[in-house]
Amino acid sequence: MLFNSYSFLLFLGVTFLLYYTPFLRKYQRQLLVFASFFFYSFEKPVLLFLLLASILINSICSYWIIHARDSYRKATLAIGLIANLSLLAFFKYAPLISSTFSAFGSSNDFHDFIAGIPLPLGISFYTFQGISLLVDCYRMHEAGTDEVIRIDSFPSHLLHTTLFISFFPHQVAGPIVKAHLFFPQIKNKSLKDIEIYAAFRTIVTGYFLKTVIADNLKDQTFWLDYPYFQYFSTTILFTLLFGFSIQIFSDFAGYTLIAIGIARLFGYELTRNFLFPYIAISFSDFWKRWHISLSSWLRDYLYIPLGGNRANLLRTCINMMIVMILGGLWHGAAWGYAIWGAFHGILLVAERLLARFIKLPESLFVTGLRILFVFVMVSFAWTLFRIHEWQHVVLFISSVKNNIHIPTDYAAIAAVLLLSLPVFVYHIMYLVRENPSGILIKKYEGILYGCMIFFIIFNAGNPGKFIYFQF
Repeated sequence: MLFNSYSFLLFLGVTFLLYYTPFLRKYQRQLLVFASFFFYSFEKPVLLFLLLASILINSICSYWIIHARDSYRKATLAIGLIANLSLLAFFKYAPLISSTFSAFGSSNDFHDFIAGIPLPLGISFYTFQGISLLVDCYRMHEAGTDEVIRIDSFPSHLLHTTLFISFFPHQVAGPIVKAHLFFPQIKNKSLKDIEIYAAFRTIVTGYFLKTVIADNLKDQTFWLDYPYFQYFSTTILFTLLFGFSIQIFSDFAGYTLIAIGIARLFGYELTRNFLFPYIAISFSDFWKRWHISLSSWLRDYLYIPLGGNRANLLRTCINMMIVMILGGLWHGAAWGYAIWGAFHGILLVAERLLARFIKLPESLFVTGLRILFVFVMVSFAWTLFRIHEWQHVVLFISSVKNNIHIPTDYAAIAAVLLLSLPVFVYHIMYLVRENPSGILIKKYEGILYGCMIFFIIFNAGNPGKFIYFQF
């Protein structure tokens, strides 16, 4: 069920009304769990069993991490982590591993069987949330702070874990929520405590980014597919790649803004996932602004346990490369994603090394150049997201190099730039928020949201699935 569908709006309205019905107030958590199961199983009910398996594994293991004897806690944590990663590996990475080995002569029948395994929606997201629960329970018990995630009876813990993992706003494409931030919020909610206007603004912005910007841009960036890109000029190819950079931001940021806004309607605050990433002045700054819930998860549960930057420079750089390559593979079961992660890892390592020898002057001009450079490099890297086959990526780069003399369709360029303009205005509004112009924008924000609603109704593109649904 897509956020940008009428069936979802009906589902959301009914769930919201039942949730705040006075005589059902004490069943709010159960209602959200039921609604989340319905949401997840709407198109493929059979995949609900995998979600239930993940919930059961993490409920039992986290319960035992708190209640087992000290000698068994680490073993229980290890069992839970292995179970989570095994489910993720089998359903997401088995086809990649099989296809890799088939290139060296393994059985085609076995490869066909593995390739037929369906990729469950959101498995990367809810698996990481399950791991968060296990690690947080272990760390909190070791630190003597079990009250953050209170575990009394197992039935109560099972209900809370089910809500944490299956909560429908963030269930399929995030943001990834950490257990120690979500569990304290689980309680009965009252409508008078909900900031309806804040939720409304967030949801409208999300729908505008998704339906007006991303869904219209996808019809333009369609021509980046193989073999079409071979027949366009260098200028058009650069423009389309720039357009996809705007599209993927609008699509994913739009989804998470909708998710955050909907969660607020039910009294839950989710992690912020984007902080205007296209004004980043460095690659480390970009990863503090892009997919914040994933980058902070990788930092807390992978980078720091590996040693972070506490060791020597060489070890720090190795840790960064490991994290970025695994982060790339998290996005998709294809080696192109690993190369994308490695590319970002190299950029981060190079940035760290150069910072030891070069001190850039602070000026508006230099800052502007840094923002432009980061945006260009990040946009170039998105090639690996848009064109999944490595040989096609090489062919795309060759087309960019060789198609300089092909005539340019300036109407197509104008369409991409026009659709991209609101995203740049969105970033600029953030930069000037404390200036007099920002105050003026805030004064007339009602008109601004009215205009966005108008475009959502009358200028939405053809509805498409969210890009991050494939992860």
